[in-house]
Amino acid sequence: MSILDDGVVAIAEAVRTGTVRASDIVDDTLERIDAGDADLHCFLTVMADHARERAAEIDAAVQAGVDPGPLAGVPVALKDNLCTKGTLTTCSSKILGNWVPPYDATVVERLRAAGAIVVGKTNLDEFAMGSSTENSAFGPTRNPWDTSRVPGGSSGGSAAAVAAGFVPLALGSDTGGSIRQPASLCGVVGVKPTYGLVSRYGLIAFASSLDQIGTFASTVEDAALGLEAIAGHDPLDSTSFDRAAPSLVESLFEGVAGMRVGVIDEFAAEVSPSCAAATFAAAEALSAAGAKVERVSVPEVLHGLAAYYVIAPAEASSNLARYDGVRYGLRVDAPDVATMNALTRGAGFGLEVRRRIMIGTYALSAGYYDEYYGQAQRVRTLVARAFERAYRDFDVLLAPMTPSVAFAFGEKTKNPLDMYVSDVCAVPSNLAGHPAVSVPFALGEADMPVGVQVLAPALGEAVMLRTAMALETAAPRNARAPIVGRDPRPRPLATEGAIDA
Repeated sequence: MSILDDGVVAIAEAVRTGTVRASDIVDDTLERIDAGDADLHCFLTVMADHARERAAEIDAAVQAGVDPGPLAGVPVALKDNLCTKGTLTTCSSKILGNWVPPYDATVVERLRAAGAIVVGKTNLDEFAMGSSTENSAFGPTRNPWDTSRVPGGSSGGSAAAVAAGFVPLALGSDTGGSIRQPASLCGVVGVKPTYGLVSRYGLIAFASSLDQIGTFASTVEDAALGLEAIAGHDPLDSTSFDRAAPSLVESLFEGVAGMRVGVIDEFAAEVSPSCAAATFAAAEALSAAGAKVERVSVPEVLHGLAAYYVIAPAEASSNLARYDGVRYGLRVDAPDVATMNALTRGAGFGLEVRRRIMIGTYALSAGYYDEYYGQAQRVRTLVARAFERAYRDFDVLLAPMTPSVAFAFGEKTKNPLDMYVSDVCAVPSNLAGHPAVSVPFALGEADMPVGVQVLAPALGEAVMLRTAMALETAAPRNARAPIVGRDPRPRPLATEGAIDA
C-alpha cells in the first residue's frame, strides 16, 4: 500500500514533515502511469523530467526547513486545455497538436506555489466538447471500472486518472458538467466552483460565460484542499471575484444538523431508476444526519439543456474563430488565404467541434440572433431566478448527477442528441454560475458507480462541501475509487417513496 492511496491531505502532511520524500512519491506515480495507462489512455503527455525536478526542489526546501505549501509533494494531473509553459497543450485537437504555450495558466502557477507537482496532461473531448471523451483526436480514454465503457467527459482523462489511482488530485474544466459528469461515472469527487471563484486565465476557451476550472479527488476533503489552492482573485481574469480564496477544509466536519436540503423533483423522471434511487438514498442519509430534507419543484431546470446547447455553441463559434491557420497551430497551405483558412479548419477540427461551430454560427446569424441566442439567454435568466427562489427556503439542493451509469463506447455517438441529454442534470448550475459537486454514493447497473449532486448558491462552496462530506461519510466504500480491492456488490438503494413529500 502506497501513500498515494492515502490521498492529498496525507501526502502533503508526510512530505512537509519529512516522513516521505516528494521524489519517492513522484517515482511511484510515474511507475503507476507507465504500468497502467496503456490500457486507459488517461494521459496525452507525461511530464516525467519536470516532475522529478520539481520533487527535488520540494525535498530540498523541506531539508532547509522551508514549508513547501499545503499541497507539498502532491502529484497533480491537468486537463490538456490548461496552458503549461514549455509543454504541449493540445485540447485533444489536431489544430493544436504541436502547440506549446509561452505561459502557464494561473491555476498552474497556484498549484506550484502550493507545493504540488504537475505530472502530466490528460485527455479530453476536443476543445471540451463532449460527454464521453470519445471526441479526442488522439483516441478515447477508458473507464477504470470497466474498460468497455466511457469515463464521461469532457474531462474524462482527469477523472479516470484519479479513479485509477494514478494521481490523487486532478484539474478539469466544467462548461456544462464536464467535471461532475465524469466524476460520477468514474466514482470520484468532482467540484465545479462558482463562476469567477477560480481564474480562467490560461484555460483555452470553449464558452467563456460558462467555463470554470475545478478539482477531482477521491475524497471531498482532498478536492476541497485542491480548490482552496487554486481559488481567489486574479487581475488577469476580468471575471474573477475580487476576494481572497475561501477557507473550505476547516468547516467540512461541522455536519449538516439543522441544514435545509431541497431534493429537486424534476430530475427524477429524467434519469435511470438506479440514479434516482441513489439520490433518494442520499436524501435519507442527510435526514438521518440531522438535516431538514424536503422536496422542491424547480421546473425551469428542464429548459436548461435547450438553452445551453444554443449559448455554448454560439460562444464556441466566436472563441474558435482564432484558429485560422495564421496565429495558432496547424496550417494547411493553399493558393489564397480564404482557401487556406477553410482547409486548415476542416483538417484541424473534428466532427463534433465543427458541428457546434455551425450551430453557434447559425444561432448568431442575422435574422436568427434574437430568435435563438437571445431567447436562450432569456431562458438562462429564468433558470437563475428559479434557483434564487429555491435558495430562499433551502441552504443546498440535491439532485441526480447523470441520467445513467457509464455507457458503452459507441452507444451514443450515432445520435448527437442522445449524447447531449447526458448533460441534462448538469447544465443548470453552469447557466446560473453556481457551484455544484458530484459525490460517489452507490453502485448502479453492472456495478458501475453512481454520483449524487449537491448544488449551492453562488459562493456557497463551504456549505455545499459540508453536505458533500456528510454524504461521503454515509456512502459505502464500494462506490468510491480507488478501485483496487473494491467490493463489487451493489448497495441496496432506497425507493422514491421513502422521502417525505
